[in-house]
Amino acid sequence: MRSNRRHARSEDTSIEGPGSFKKITGKELTPSEEISARLTTLIEMLDEKGIINQKEYDRTCVMRLHEISKATSFEQIDEEI
Repeated sequence: MRSNRRHARSEDTSIEGPGSFKKITGKELTPSEEISARLTTLIEMLDEKGIINQKEYDRTCVMRLHEISKATSFEQIDEEI
């Protein structure tokens, strides 16, 4: 039974793996658009199953992006000095 699950999963990933472009709206998606859509879908699925809290995830991401932005800004200022 377990081998059937593994087999089914491997078939699923081979059908649509990362980097597979679909013309859903008639426009080819860029890699960043595809990654964004995939991550959004994953977060929504995890939130629906109660594995994560989407609001908490969003809040954590905002803080992390702010930290990265701030660090990058300080690096640029250091280079200018």
